[in-house]
Amino acid sequence: MRAVDLLSGVTRQAAAVRLRLTARAFGLVFLCFVGMGLAITAVVAVGMVWLILVIPVLMVVVTAVRWFADLHRRWASEVLETPIPRPYLPLPERGVLARLLALAKDPATWRDLLWLLVNATAGFFLVGMVCTLAMSTIGFAGLPVAWPFLPEDVPPRTDEDFRSLTGDWGLVVVTDWQSALLASVQAIPMLAIWWWATPRLIRLDARLMSWFLSPTDASMLSARVEQLAESRAETVDTQAAELRRIERDLHDGAQARLVSLGMSLGLAEQLMANDPDAAQELLAEARESTGLALAELRDLVRGIHPPVLADRGLQGAVQALALSYPGEVDVEVSLPARPEPTVESAGYFAVAEALTNVAKHAHASQVWVQVWYADGRLRLAVGDDGKGGARIEPAGGLHGVERRLAAFDGTVSLTSPQGGPTIVTMELPCVLSSPRISPSSETG
Repeated sequence: MRAVDLLSGVTRQAAAVRLRLTARAFGLVFLCFVGMGLAITAVVAVGMVWLILVIPVLMVVVTAVRWFADLHRRWASEVLETPIPRPYLPLPERGVLARLLALAKDPATWRDLLWLLVNATAGFFLVGMVCTLAMSTIGFAGLPVAWPFLPEDVPPRTDEDFRSLTGDWGLVVVTDWQSALLASVQAIPMLAIWWWATPRLIRLDARLMSWFLSPTDASMLSARVEQLAESRAETVDTQAAELRRIERDLHDGAQARLVSLGMSLGLAEQLMANDPDAAQELLAEARESTGLALAELRDLVRGIHPPVLADRGLQGAVQALALSYPGEVDVEVSLPARPEPTVESAGYFAVAEALTNVAKHAHASQVWVQVWYADGRLRLAVGDDGKGGARIEPAGGLHGVERRLAAFDGTVSLTSPQGGPTIVTMELPCVLSSPRISPSSETG
């Protein structure tokens, strides 16, 4: 019975997938006509671009084409289970003519227009075949039921044959209910063909979309060069800001206390012979200043590279952050080995900043941190059940995290609807090394 139930469940799941693909095929048939309309409008607008009044129309049409292509990219990504990135080059922020020239120079614009034509022909054929198979299966299967409601006889085609309005249905000439019942048997092979062909036709159509709508090697290389240039600039700015912070902390903190310490010792030396009590007070103050200076230096060092990170790795450092958080934090770390030291440091400070934001703004009762490794990437997630509505804004804490991780080709994604929950997910490509770290789950 278990085998039968398992087979039944698999069959129902496969049928649901095919029905969903067929429903989308009907939608894509309609969108093929929409795409053809966009293609004709774009071609006409390009031909009349010399008219100034047509330029705004052309901008709107190109924007609509890109939205239309993005819609198909998302659909093809779901079918192929592979993300299809947008291939477009960035546009200038100002100037209609500058934006229009950038659109004209972008090869992806012309590939989109070519894809519209291909989608209206080859794409229409592929999804149309799915719709035809589905409708034929339904038509054959429902013929005995629909037969009493169909119009009656019409004049014969030839003198020998008398045929009803239904005419030829596959291999059967339908003239009465018995022949309609016989014709409905053809629904079985049609159903088998629909079952076999639907996922293959839809996948072929998705591959066609992917081939036209994916970035080319040249555009990917250009985008990569631009990304690296931005990342390098962000890294330089971040390092400069970090150096300025260290200099400021040394000047305003430990350096000032050391200067005060030197002055106190000098006064104590002068007063030692004439006023030993005052000298003792100054020495006590100097001892206190020494302790405060050492504490500030420790804090400064901890801000550069925490000792707990070097001693216990990312797992121990994150647990230490959870212990220092004012509330309770659930920590779950699952790493087969230690990441590279620079990646560990970046991940540590990213989690620290995310927890700081939660403490300041979230008003959360539950906070959790998850760290794991998958597909060559270190993933860190910080979540809370607070009020939500968080955003990555310039000069904000999460923007600083984004800049820090950009130096490692890392990414930051934020999900924070109004009312919560808020989840910050950070990813860093890296290679693990060093001794194995056992998975752990703790509450700090």
